[in-house]
Formats: sequence, structure tokens, C-alpha cells
Amino acid sequence: MGAPGWSVEVSEERGVRYLHFGSDYVQGAMRISRPWALELEYTRELMLPLLLRASDWPASVLQIGLGTASVTKFLYRHRPQARITVVEIAPEVVDAARAFFHLPDDPKRVRIEIGEGHEYLIAKSRAFDFIVVDGFDDRGRAGMLDTLPFHLNARQRLARHGLVATNLLTRRNNVDASVGRLRTAFDDRVLVIPPSDAGNTVALAAVGPAVEATLGDLREAARRMKIATGLDLAPTLARLAKARGETIVF
Repeated sequence: MGAPGWSVEVSEERGVRYLHFGSDYVQGAMRISRPWALELEYTRELMLPLLLRASDWPASVLQIGLGTASVTKFLYRHRPQARITVVEIAPEVVDAARAFFHLPDDPKRVRIEIGEGHEYLIAKSRAFDFIVVDGFDDRGRAGMLDTLPFHLNARQRLARHGLVATNLLTRRNNVDASVGRLRTAFDDRVLVIPPSDAGNTVALAAVGPAVEATLGDLREAARRMKIATGLDLAPTLARLAKARGETIVF
């Protein structure tokens, strides 16, 4: 979230390229030797819904907040059936993603919309299988993307088996209020992923039939995912098992 005209800066350290909006807040990262991989832990956890659905899911993705295009690139490479719409408020971020972070140039599969994510949801009627929300301004604020109206509109834009994954970073490091708004919007059909000590909090929300899986099934799905894509969600599942037991339902 934020307004166009940010000071978009790129830095590099120890083989990792970072995006900043004129402050120390990291808005995204890419390991230069592995540009298609998900460098930051929370971006990997935003992909947890892939373990909950078949390999041909999702067919349609709405990504709010582009950053370094990490999520875009991962889905583009590993879910070739997916058509991805990215809503990004700042053209400068799109320019940086193209110049420094390997944003795919494939208009048939990746459509870039310049605009504010909440306004986009209000204006459009299209349904998406998967909505990924990761938008912040230069001070790490989510603005309208962390409000009840936004979450209610996101729910309306989900297809029958749709899932939302959202990054709930807050400046106060307390996401209770954010989680509460998400639970209200989705009738408590929310899974909060316990963060690591230094990590952001990622939450999932669902519509349609109940999402139910055993940790055993998820571990097997994660094993296959790692072989196919390199994505390692085992640490995330270990934290989920400790917090939720061996069955996930939401």
C-alpha cells in the first residue's frame, strides 16, 4: 500500500538483491544465483495453499503487491496453467521488478494492473482461485489491505474452492487485530501459520467446502513439492504441528 512516487531503491549483500522504498524496510529479496526461488521465509509460507489443492490448482491468481515478483515468478514457473493478475500501486515497483528481479515478460500469463488493491476488488467482478496479499508502503503499513471491508471484498472474489494467503506484518509485531478482522470476514475459516522468531505472520482464509488435511498428508505433499520446485515447507509444517496437532481444519 501507499502512493506512487516512492523512492524505489535496490541493494545487494552476500549474493542477495533487496528492494526498498526509501527506508530500511525490506520489500522483497532475490538470491541472484537462484532468481526463481523464494528467498524470504514468509513468501514460501504464502505458497502453503499449494499443498492443500491438486497440482492443477490454481488456474487463476490475483496477487496484490508485486515487490520483487518472487511469488509471481514461482507460480509462473511451477504452475504453468495459472493466469496471474498482479495489482501494484506504484509503477516504479513494476519497473524495478522488470529491470532487477526477472519479472516474466509474458502478457498472456502475467497481467500487470497499476492500481490500489482495495479499489481493484471493488471495481472487478472476476473470481480467482487464489488471492495473495502482500502490499505495504515505505513504512511497512498495509493501509486498506488490512481492513474488514478489504477482506470481505476478497472473499467475494474467490472461486468456490478459493483460498487467500496474506502477509500480516505489522509495525507493532502484534497481529491479533489483523487476524480478528480476517476471521470476521471469513466466518472464522482462517489458519494462522505460527511464525518463526524473526518471521512475518502469514494467514490463510478459505471459502467453499471445509479444508481438512492431516499433517502426514501435508508432509508428503511438501516432500513432493520440494522435489519438484525446491520449495521447503517442512519447517512451517513443524511449527503448525506443534501449534495445531496432527489435523488441520478450517
